[in-house]
Amino acid sequence: MSEVEQSGTAAYERLIKEHSGMLWRITGSYEADQELRRELHQEILIAIWRALPRFQGNSNVRTYLARIAHNRSISHVASQVRRPPSQPLDTEPVSSTPSPAAHTEQQLGWQRLMSSLRQLPLPMRQVISLTLEGFVPREIAEVLGLSANVVSIRLARAKKILKHALEES
Repeated sequence: MSEVEQSGTAAYERLIKEHSGMLWRITGSYEADQELRRELHQEILIAIWRALPRFQGNSNVRTYLARIAHNRSISHVASQVRRPPSQPLDTEPVSSTPSPAAHTEQQLGWQRLMSSLRQLPLPMRQVISLTLEGFVPREIAEVLGLSANVVSIRLARAKKILKHALEES
C-alpha cells in the first residue's frame, strides 16, 4: 500500500508537512506578493487534496506534488497577468520561522535569485525552480511532460540567463 493510499487525512497531513518547504519555494518562484503567495499556496494545498485519491503510484509522490504545484502556479500566473501589482513586490521568502539577522547576506542572495528567477520566461522558470528543489532532468521531464533533452536545453539556457542577471545585480 502506498503512502497516499493510507488513511486520507493523516496521509495528506504527513505529505504536506514533509514537502511543505518544496511547495513554499515553488509558490515563491511564481508569486512575489506575500498575500498572493499565501493565496496560491492555499490553492495548491486544495489541488493536492483533490488529486491525491487519483494518485496511481506511476511516479514518485514528490514528483506528483511538484507537478500539481507547478500546474496550479501556472494557472495563477495566467490569471494575474492582466492585473497590475497593487503594492511593491515583496521578495522575502516565506518561512515558518523568522530569519536571524546573521543571515542577512544569505537572504539578500535569495532575494536576488528569486527576483531574477521571476524574470525568466515560464518554461525556463519551471526547470530552474525544479532543479533548485533537487529534481534531476529526467524527473523534471516527467513533471512537465517533456523529454529530458528539452529539459536539459532549457536548463542550460536558463542558467546562462540567471548567471548574467546575477552578475549585473
